[in-house]
Amino acid sequence: MAGVTWRRLTLGVAAVYFLVPLAIAVWFTVYNESLGFSLGAYGRIVSAPGFGESLLKSLLLGAAVIVLVLLLALPALLAVRLGAPGLRPVLETITTLPLIVPPITYVVGIANALRGGTDALAATPFWQTLISIQDEDFPVVLVLAYVMLALPFAYRSLDTGLRAVDVRTLVEAARNLGASWPYVLFRVILPNLRSAVAGASFLSLALVMGEYTIAALMGYRTFPVWIVTVSGSDGQLSVALSVLSLGLIWLLLLTLSGAGRKSK
Repeated sequence: MAGVTWRRLTLGVAAVYFLVPLAIAVWFTVYNESLGFSLGAYGRIVSAPGFGESLLKSLLLGAAVIVLVLLLALPALLAVRLGAPGLRPVLETITTLPLIVPPITYVVGIANALRGGTDALAATPFWQTLISIQDEDFPVVLVLAYVMLALPFAYRSLDTGLRAVDVRTLVEAARNLGASWPYVLFRVILPNLRSAVAGASFLSLALVMGEYTIAALMGYRTFPVWIVTVSGSDGQLSVALSVLSLGLIWLLLLTLSGAGRKSK
C-alpha cells in the first residue's frame, strides 16, 4: 500500500513538473491582452514560408536515419550475440563514442572532409557523388551524421529487446527447419523485437526532429533550423513553434508505441 502511495506521489510530482510549464506555454500562445483568446500564433506558423518544406525534409531525413540505423545496429547485435559474444564490449564502446564527441566536432570534421574531398576528387567520377550527397533538397551527408548520433540510443533499445528474447533458440529452430537468414531476420527475429524497434525508431526520429547545431552550421534548413529562423522576432510565435514541435514529437511517439503494441 505504501509503495502504491509513493508511486502515485512520484507520478503526481512529475506531472506537475512537466504539465504546468507546458500549460502556461500553451496559454501564452492562445491569449493576448489586447485580442483575448486567439489561435493566430498557430495560424502564422502554417502560413509562414518554408514550414511545409522544412518539416517534410526533416521527416524524410528521419525516415532515412531510422532505416540505416536499424540496418547497421540489428545485424551487428545479432552477429555478436550469436557468433562472437566476446566482441560485445567492443561494439558497446564503438556505439558509445558519439556521446562523448561534441556535435561541433562532427561539423568541423565533416566540413574539412568534404572540402578536401572536393579538391582531391575533382578530376574523378566520384566528384559528382560528393556533390550529390550535399544536395539541399535531401542532404545525404546529414543522414550520415545523424546516424552516428542516433546509434547509441538505438543500440541500447535494441539490445534491451534482444536480452528479453532467447535469440539463439529461435534462430537454431528456424535454421533447422530450413529457413534462410533473411527469413529468420524478418519473420522470426523482428516480430519479437517490434517494441524495441519502435523505441529505436522513435529515438532516432526525435533526434532528427530536434537537432539544430549540425544542420545550422552546415547551412541546411531543417525543421529545427527553420523554427529558430522564423521565431526570433515574435515571442508568441516562438513559444507556439516549441509547443507544436513538442506535440508533433509526442504524436509520433504515440504512433510508434501503438504500432509496437498492436504487433505483439
